Amino acid sequence: MWYYEKKLQYPVKVTECNPRLAKYLIEQYGGADGELSAALRYLNQRYSIPDKVIGLLTDIGTEEFAHLEMIATMIYKLTKDATPEQMKAAGLGAHYANHDNALFYHNAAGSPWTATYIQAKGDPIADLYEDIAAEEKARATYQWIINMSDDPCLNDSLKFLREREVVHSQRFREAVEILKFEKDRKQFF
Repeated sequence: MWYYEKKLQYPVKVTECNPRLAKYLIEQYGGADGELSAALRYLNQRYSIPDKVIGLLTDIGTEEFAHLEMIATMIYKLTKDATPEQMKAAGLGAHYANHDNALFYHNAAGSPWTATYIQAKGDPIADLYEDIAAEEKARATYQWIINMSDDPCLNDSLKFLREREVVHSQRFREAVEILKFEKDRKQFF
């Protein structure tokens, strides 16, 4: 079970209302390589992974929910004072028509989140390589959002998230090596 500490993993500040930037961040909220997909992928895969690395998937999957909370906070802060005209100008007119300024799990193009975004093959090494790829894709997306952002406060939080993706990728790479070593080891009975 989890203990919930009522604070974000890292502070989130924004300089001003900016629905255009929020639209880009929605990709990390409900997109294929976003935080929701990552959290669900890892927490699901842990049921078919060897005990030696099960804790890793639990830990990282849980942290991804903390990242989802940070992204939600960013989007909320960037849109909470937006007018319908600003939402429309930012390409969020359809979102506003369906959800007002409420958050909804879809990607930056407006396609709703789907379980087809996550994979579980049942082969531990294949699943871990999938996880490494997911982390690297999320890292790249964070970098591209930073490249488009002119908000230094928001960029600070985005850089934190980008670096966590790097750490997760490294940890998954270590897990692959642990499982390869176990697989190649001679077993005596």
